[in-house]
Amino acid sequence: MVRVGLLVRLQAKPGKEEEVARFLQGALPLANEEVATTVWFALRLGPSTFGIFDAFPDDSGRHAHLAGRIAAALMAKAPDLLSEPPSIEKVDVLASKFPG
Repeated sequence: MVRVGLLVRLQAKPGKEEEVARFLQGALPLANEEVATTVWFALRLGPSTFGIFDAFPDDSGRHAHLAGRIAAALMAKAPDLLSEPPSIEKVDVLASKFPG
């Protein structure tokens, strides 16, 4: 059961939109390695706006993700790819439905 999550909003620099999309697609194998990351979605919200939603059973899983390889890679690439720092919101999951 998932109880907490992260909602991340990313704004690509002009001309970097496809690079951001490829970065997010390439992060899936890293998300699959994270035992406590129950669900992980990379989203395109508009032409240059992207998002990530992921959920965890508890705060320790969320903290592990924030200290993990995806977050480190995103922060390293952010100055080159993003027009502003990522907006990272901690959220509580009130209800969920997904296979498994």
